[in-house]
Amino acid sequence: MSTTPEHPEPPALSPATVVVSAGRPARAQGGHINPSIPMNSTYVSRGVVTPDELSYARGDNDAWHPFEEALAALECGGGEPGEALVFSSGMAAIAAAFSLVPDGGTLVLPRHAYQAGMVLARQVSERHGVTLRYVDIADTDAVVAALDGADLLLVESPTNPMLEVADLPAVLGAARARGVRSVVDNTFATPLGQRPLEHAADLVLHSVTKYLGGHSDVTLGALVTRDAALAATLREHRTLHGAIAGQFEVWLALRGLRTLALRFERAQASAAELARRLAEHPEVAEVRHPSLPGDPGHERAKAQMNGFGAIIGVRPAPRAGVGPVERADTVVDAVRLWLPATSLGGVESMLERRRRWGTEAHTVPEDLLRLSVGIEDVEDLWADLDQALRA
Repeated sequence: MSTTPEHPEPPALSPATVVVSAGRPARAQGGHINPSIPMNSTYVSRGVVTPDELSYARGDNDAWHPFEEALAALECGGGEPGEALVFSSGMAAIAAAFSLVPDGGTLVLPRHAYQAGMVLARQVSERHGVTLRYVDIADTDAVVAALDGADLLLVESPTNPMLEVADLPAVLGAARARGVRSVVDNTFATPLGQRPLEHAADLVLHSVTKYLGGHSDVTLGALVTRDAALAATLREHRTLHGAIAGQFEVWLALRGLRTLALRFERAQASAAELARRLAEHPEVAEVRHPSLPGDPGHERAKAQMNGFGAIIGVRPAPRAGVGPVERADTVVDAVRLWLPATSLGGVESMLERRRRWGTEAHTVPEDLLRLSVGIEDVEDLWADLDQALRA
């Protein structure tokens, strides 16, 4: 007699399939294949309100659920289930994460990270007496040493804009062993590139505006965790601070998520090819991309990431009589296809000189150009970069 179950468990799906299949409505004859957009600010509700009941759209909103379900499935993979919470912006998600640090507590954070998040960290420090410990996130020993007595560890890997790569299993494991909560900004790598929850992270952070949305038309953020109590705390923060997303924006983000695997595969491949060519260009002084064998983060990224991401750091070669800032700005002004813009992760390729922001870390070189590679033809992107560098 066969012992095969009548309805065996389906095989685990690859992330490239999850981005297409997760967050769909239940299958029904004549039913929708895409979720609708329920435009409600309130719901029919009587009696005592329970936590799992829809009552008022600031507390919970069924327009968010399909996207949150899909993102949780991506970040958690085939392991323990988790919960994703969508926020009005990436900064709203960062603010929610920082709220986990108590007054007088200690926050460990990278010396290079998203500059607006660093500004917020300084404000939290000034207003709430929080001690900030800055570390080179690629220096594992320094990160581990900074964890003593800390309350929260913020990790970016690769970092923005220096592309330093952290040893995620080591630093996140050390934080877990010391009872220090950890949050990993996974915006650059996406869940297709790495899953920090599998390396003992407590929280994963996303600017959904970037790769997940993918079309430079929404501003959203998200947090993902496997800790139900932590999710409840963050949900309360979102509700009370009003850091909530619009229904249509979340629907657009879910639509963008459907093509993430294709977009990210194309962008990563093009970024690696462009980085290789830039490293040999006579008008380039330095290139940072983890795909390059000589990059400081290459071996670590190769071991723990699926691909190397689609962000490149470039410093143009100096020219006599031209300062480094003017030299970099000339490249930005000379491009025709690349868009001079501050965001990243869209279908279009963008570049900017990061130190044009006065709040960027002073250890970031003044002439560093951050390139976000999109999905255009790589030869067209190269031709435009080449002529701009030679301008």
